[in-house]
Amino acid sequence: MLTRLQIKGFKNLVDVDVRFGPFTCIAGCNGVGKSNLFDAIFFLGSLARMPLLEAAQSVRGERGRSGDIRHIFNHSGLVFNPTMSFIADMIIPRKAIDDLGQEAEARITFVRYSLNLRYRTEEISGRITNPIEILKEELTYIPKGDFKKATLFKCSPEWKKSVLIGRRTTEFISTVSIEDKTLIKLHQDGSAGRAQTHLAEKLPRTVLSTVNAAESPTALCARRELESWILLQLEPGALRKPDDFNAPATIGKDGAHLAATVHRLAQKEPESVYQEITNGLKELIEDVSQITIDIDDKRLLYMLVVTDKNGTRHPAHALSDGTLRFLALSVLKYDNCTQGLICLEEPENGIHPGRISSMISLLNDMAVETSEMVDETNPLRQVIVNTHSPVFVGEVKEDSLIMLENREILYNGKLLNAVVISAVEGSWRITDDKTRKIAKSKIINYLSPFFKSENETHKIVLNSTSNKSVYDHYAEQLEIKFDYPKAAEDRINYGKD
Repeated sequence: MLTRLQIKGFKNLVDVDVRFGPFTCIAGCNGVGKSNLFDAIFFLGSLARMPLLEAAQSVRGERGRSGDIRHIFNHSGLVFNPTMSFIADMIIPRKAIDDLGQEAEARITFVRYSLNLRYRTEEISGRITNPIEILKEELTYIPKGDFKKATLFKCSPEWKKSVLIGRRTTEFISTVSIEDKTLIKLHQDGSAGRAQTHLAEKLPRTVLSTVNAAESPTALCARRELESWILLQLEPGALRKPDDFNAPATIGKDGAHLAATVHRLAQKEPESVYQEITNGLKELIEDVSQITIDIDDKRLLYMLVVTDKNGTRHPAHALSDGTLRFLALSVLKYDNCTQGLICLEEPENGIHPGRISSMISLLNDMAVETSEMVDETNPLRQVIVNTHSPVFVGEVKEDSLIMLENREILYNGKLLNAVVISAVEGSWRITDDKTRKIAKSKIINYLSPFFKSENETHKIVLNSTSNKSVYDHYAEQLEIKFDYPKAAEDRINYGKD
């Protein structure tokens, strides 16, 4: 579980410090940097399983994937900052399995991972062997006594006891400089033995990505935590496909293998599992009667089918995009094997505004409940979403909300366009007087297409009542009055000066 992330120099994240709870909603206009924050999380997670260059190439560029990895570094025009850094505070799982099937148990579960990177242009032996160099890599413990001020969000003693174990110990990965050389050291857990030392400039990947259970069990648990961070991009095409009998039985990042996952979950108690998932989908569509998996023994396929109250069967390929997305999230909520951090962009897509509250309830239910101990029924799962919808923001609790804006800031003597983060007044995310504060109503006004400024009056004229429910929902959140004329109009007037 990611509790705090500090980023410097990644894309337009010049200098940000973000606190996270079980569920976090990031609000902001298009192009402000919401996706960049997700990319930073995804990049840090990728570095725990990929070489440096491969992880950098996997990050989305301004026009999709980019061959020039400099795009992940902060830049202004043609000038870019060649360094970036990350500091991640995490609650890591107690146990993990390494690549050889060996089990590891962490000595302490509240840790801090720091990583500094540099893009280098100098040539070595006539060519650039690796354009990204590690300047610093550290994995240290966070003392139990600092847990409350380090996490801030509310949790019960039972929850804290179930996730926080271990006592003060030594560092697990450290960085030292000797004779102008940077060395990364991997220390053995609980041992005064000699550390494994690596020359930083020659490392093709992070030291954390190489650890095993025998020598570095705590580092391995931290590695598995980072690897569990996923950016969920549910694609309707992937959600609609049936699965063959040999398909993975877990939902992929694009939503693939939905049918196989439901079939796996239903193996022990089919009736209760189908009913549980059906009840979840009923929050979106009241007409749903049953969700089942059809098994085609001839073609060796699993096919998801939704039956309505009239008995009409609807295969997955006939369901709407919004229904499929909601259904996939309902399955993920029920699947306790899915743990770690889940990032989801614009979950309101394809959902009627009147049902957005149901989507938010589902996302909250997916996240770990901090009033109860973590166990099989309450997995350590975290959800972060982003949105530019004022309706969605209006339904989110203030403690779950942060705001991103793109502003010009003075940083290291230079004026830069960068992301600034604000928390809602009165929430636990307000850490000190330096934290930017914003009222929830101002976030809604800022995102709403119906407002130009706080002092202007705006009026919406609709050409029919067919969209009334959509705009009524806006009206409830924004407290504005709509005029529905009897005579049809052929325009929507967003107000005139």
